[in-house]
Amino acid sequence: MRRLAPVLREDGVELDLISLIRTILAACKDISFRVGQADLAGVLGSTLDENIQGETQKKLDILSNQLLKDMLLESGFVRAIASEEEDFVVEGIHGGRFLVAFDPLDGSSNIDVNSLTGTIFSIMPVPADKPTDEPITEQDFLQPGRNQVAAGYVMYGPSTILALTTGKGVKFYTLDKTHGSFLLTQEAVTIEEETQEFAINSSNQHKWEIPMQRYIRDILDGKQGIRGKNFNMRWVACMVGDVHRILCRGGIFTYPAHTDEVDKPFKLRLLYEANPMGLLIEQAGGLISTGSQNILDIQPTELHQRVPVILGSKQEVLTCLDYHNY
Repeated sequence: MRRLAPVLREDGVELDLISLIRTILAACKDISFRVGQADLAGVLGSTLDENIQGETQKKLDILSNQLLKDMLLESGFVRAIASEEEDFVVEGIHGGRFLVAFDPLDGSSNIDVNSLTGTIFSIMPVPADKPTDEPITEQDFLQPGRNQVAAGYVMYGPSTILALTTGKGVKFYTLDKTHGSFLLTQEAVTIEEETQEFAINSSNQHKWEIPMQRYIRDILDGKQGIRGKNFNMRWVACMVGDVHRILCRGGIFTYPAHTDEVDKPFKLRLLYEANPMGLLIEQAGGLISTGSQNILDIQPTELHQRVPVILGSKQEVLTCLDYHNY
């Protein structure tokens, strides 16, 4: 079947893509309301189930996943979705031109203590050579991060904020709860190149590889050490929260390999965490890496693949990479 040429807005963004993003935001507005209701709606706490990664699922994890899945698959724009909470890809309509991968509720450990959570999403095209009458498979999702046509997150905190890129920089939008719309609040978001803030779960220090241990040790030595300046540590235990802070005021975030877990050394998922966050960071002028290569250049090999992550202010990421290349 012949594919129709996409209809573009004046800024070069496809109208179908804009409609798809609006569908995601409609689901996120509902999630924001449910998160805000919390125990009033009986949605706090864990279930007795585990997701494909073997992690205990929260009630809000399942609810958020279902809201996104239902709305995306019914939108008419989505050929299939992949989610942290789904074992396999889930198909939509054959005419859909996009694939969507998402983490429905990042920061699940924060849910029951009323701390930051968020939704991360990645939008990719259906492969150009994919016949419209063939089912979508896992292989169709295994695209490098540079293939993303849009990516972003919605953070649920004191305000509900959208960070979005369609490959033309990063913008912030804030949910105006008086009439339910996301309003543009910051254009051309850029990350400061220098920083004195870092984010890492320091309780895992004994598990890190030597280069990361050396890097953090030198940071902690402060002004009297070889770095010659003092650093502050920030750790939200929610990637959305840590990345948002970096987009706002610079910093470096890293989740390195754990050497004591041979079968599962990495923690963050490539398709629906590292890739979308990587595109946002790069579009805002920052750098992203595994420690050995740019995350957006990775050719995925499996749907729920995990990778080590280093991202943030350009000069600080380069310094961290120097330790890995030493």
